[in-house]
Amino acid sequence: MLSLYGAGALVASVGIALVAGMIKGVVGFAMPTVMISGLASFMAPELALAGLILPTLVTNGMQALRQGFAAAWGSIKKFRVFLSAGLVMLLLSAQLVRVMPASWLFLGIGVPITVFTLSQLAGWTPKTILRSTRIEAAVGGLAGFIGGMSGVWAPATVAYLTAIDVPKQEHLRIQGTVYGLGAFALFGAHLQSGVIRAETLPLSVGLILPAVIGIWLGFQVQDRINQAMFRKATLWVLLLAGLNLVRRGVMG
Repeated sequence: MLSLYGAGALVASVGIALVAGMIKGVVGFAMPTVMISGLASFMAPELALAGLILPTLVTNGMQALRQGFAAAWGSIKKFRVFLSAGLVMLLLSAQLVRVMPASWLFLGIGVPITVFTLSQLAGWTPKTILRSTRIEAAVGGLAGFIGGMSGVWAPATVAYLTAIDVPKQEHLRIQGTVYGLGAFALFGAHLQSGVIRAETLPLSVGLILPAVIGIWLGFQVQDRINQAMFRKATLWVLLLAGLNLVRRGVMG
């Protein structure tokens, strides 16, 4: 890492993990999006993806288990169709990372994130819909497919949970459970794909601590400050991250 990118890149990576953890602690999502957008600005996308996997796994575990194991297990059972569909598509799409052109990967992540964030900032909120197994499976599969290639599955997940009007505390817990299981599956999938290997593992391990510190700080903010204000601020960060990925996809 030092020989390829220098000490400045290491410092920047730690800062990105810290900020991403804080944002996640406040609103429950956006950590992989912020990390891959930030890290991929100065390193190869494959290395950026490897770097976010372990910090995402650990912090999602913290978020999912914040109200205890029983509550997390209840969320798993309640959203088992979403999780199952997402797992299948994640394992399939993870194998595309090393053969898909980097520009496709950037655009594949950046365009949906930008569209989703702009719609939210414009005030669009999905209408409450009845629980449908087909819709749940379709959205779960979409989230898993994108997540397998990029480690980013929040937009589809957040939109779905919003559409079925899940209460705030359960919303955050389900996010942590979904993303945590997805991150675990992603880690296993990329052991097979070769993204996680001896050369990339140290970066991912090294970013765990700043990410944990960041999410702990974010939890303190979430408990004390108006959630709506910080969610709106996070959407602006997501918009910048999405636009940056689109820029890299277009410019190559």
